[in-house]
Amino acid sequence: MKILAITSCPNGIAHTYMAAENLQKAAAKLGIEMKVETQGSIGVENQLTEQEIREADGIIIAADKTVVKDRFVGKKLLVVGVQDGIRRPEELIQRVMKGNVPVYQAESRSAEGSSQENKPKQNPIYRHLMNGVSYMVPFIVIGGLLIAIALTIGGEKTPGGLVIPDGSFWKTVQDIGSASFTFMIPILAGFIAMSIADRPGLAPGMVGGFIAANGSFYGSEAGAGFIGGIIAGFLAGYVALGIRKMKVGRALQPIMPIIIIPVLASLIVGLIFVFVIGAPVAQLFEALTGWLAGMQGTSSILLALILGAMISFDMGGPVNKVAFLFGSAMIGEGNYEIMGPIAVAICIPPIGMGLAAMINKRKFAPAEREAGKATFTMGLFGITEGAIPFAAQDPLRVIPSIMVGSMVGSVIAMLGNVGDKVAHGGPIVAVLGAVDHVFMFFIAVIVGVAVSVVLVSLLKKDIAATVTPDIAGEAMPGHSTTGAGQSAITTTAVAESSVSTTVTSNGPAVSSQDIHIEKLTDIVTMDLINLDLEGTTRDAVVDEMIGALERTGAVSSASDFKQAILAREEEGSTGIGMNIAIPHGKSEAVLKPSVVFGIKQGGVDWNSADGSEAKLIFMIAVPRNSKENAHLKVLQMLSRKLMDDHFREALLAVTTKEEAYQLLDQVH
Repeated sequence: MKILAITSCPNGIAHTYMAAENLQKAAAKLGIEMKVETQGSIGVENQLTEQEIREADGIIIAADKTVVKDRFVGKKLLVVGVQDGIRRPEELIQRVMKGNVPVYQAESRSAEGSSQENKPKQNPIYRHLMNGVSYMVPFIVIGGLLIAIALTIGGEKTPGGLVIPDGSFWKTVQDIGSASFTFMIPILAGFIAMSIADRPGLAPGMVGGFIAANGSFYGSEAGAGFIGGIIAGFLAGYVALGIRKMKVGRALQPIMPIIIIPVLASLIVGLIFVFVIGAPVAQLFEALTGWLAGMQGTSSILLALILGAMISFDMGGPVNKVAFLFGSAMIGEGNYEIMGPIAVAICIPPIGMGLAAMINKRKFAPAEREAGKATFTMGLFGITEGAIPFAAQDPLRVIPSIMVGSMVGSVIAMLGNVGDKVAHGGPIVAVLGAVDHVFMFFIAVIVGVAVSVVLVSLLKKDIAATVTPDIAGEAMPGHSTTGAGQSAITTTAVAESSVSTTVTSNGPAVSSQDIHIEKLTDIVTMDLINLDLEGTTRDAVVDEMIGALERTGAVSSASDFKQAILAREEEGSTGIGMNIAIPHGKSEAVLKPSVVFGIKQGGVDWNSADGSEAKLIFMIAVPRNSKENAHLKVLQMLSRKLMDDHFREALLAVTTKEEAYQLLDQVH
């Protein structure tokens, strides 16, 4: 029997590797062949191959963060927390062996249709786009529903539109919803860029998205909308990726991902948007507004077709706003029959897509059908943005479908002399009495929605024949849909740590040197081993171990490094259980990567996850300007080795530093 496993914890450090080690040990004890993929802070390691998944008899996921399960369709899949992988590995394996595990079936595709031989490779552009969309969805839902609730309960009809009185409670609710909407496009752009260039792309993408959404940067009232956000996201991602691939000197490597790439990429993307993309967009929409104004009285049907298409093209973006502002201006002139068709077109995209998703199981995944309920509700309140996740996911099929539906609805409204006295749309304005010829208004909406539903159902492919990640499901915060192997911390520098020339107040500069970490004893000396720690509290032990670092010249300031250690402890205890604590920190006070090993036979309270007191304590010290993941490499090595009961018992039993050093030499 062959079993596969994946382990992952929120921090992606100790528990990820502890669970992996215990599962492998349990498998060996039971005579089971096992391979474990770890999804830690230094990336995906020991990645499961398509062939291994096909041949596996079952899969165990021991994780406290989202792990995408699409590749396991049709396989027996057991999903538990990472602590279960650490504490109950044999039990988990035996459950799989006995077959007491459900077969994973994603409703979005059949097991047969998802076989790895036939599964099409996902377009990377599509994958990057979906990463942005998945993170954007909650902001749309929050903003749309809060604004809808506020308008329904607190809205009042005025000549200038449906307005919530200033200072009222519902104005505050509306403002909260509006605040959520302001994040929508920056989040979309930021996570598209992050999918392309990893974490260095996040900030440039969000900056570019903010500029795209705020036309004041380039003289436009409307901005570039979600389409501009997509452009900004891809632009920022590939600019950041290009800078990331540039060869730079060793001295610049540590600051590339946190300073050089974000700053330079943000500047490039911002300048391109302001001076190249934004200005032409502003001029285009000004010309478009003038053209619409010139059409009055010529061809009402043609005008209705154009307005319907514009409203649904980018759903709240600049094209939409040009049409909306034009209709609003006509209200000021006493012409309500321009805003009537616009009010119909505004609600057709979200109502149409929400209804299509809810009733068409062959075309939409379960998560999409759930999202469709919120989208439908937004449509009732005239919030066109509710359809954006569906349009962003499949623009070539969705946008034409909703455009045609909106155009049909607008024409019916124009022919039926539907008028709207407030600058808003959707059934809510009809319910509140702001619409003339209400019957024709609803006829226009119903027909337009029906056209959109039929078209999108015909154009979209069955989900069993496509690879479509959930827009609000697996690819949510905590997991990026970047390709396997990518992570927030690049893996090219896993095994190295550099020490730059450092001038301290205590002495001359420390010469630059390279320390290659292959095993623990590369950064542990006899002077850094203490077999009889005297401290009786966590902080006292920390002081004692930092003192060893200071005596050996590994740190220039004990107080500064202690701040780094305690700051890490505030994030979460480094007491990982089983009488082990691994305090660690990066600081400018550290002159060379080092590990202090100490034993406290009586134990000391370290707020460990399992309540055990720390007896085996490893303190990891890494220079601030060292390559990013030297300490993670050490944590990984320690976490795996310390899962060996015999090794821990042997360490506790040593009587000399030489014996301890020989045991630590086995950690690699």
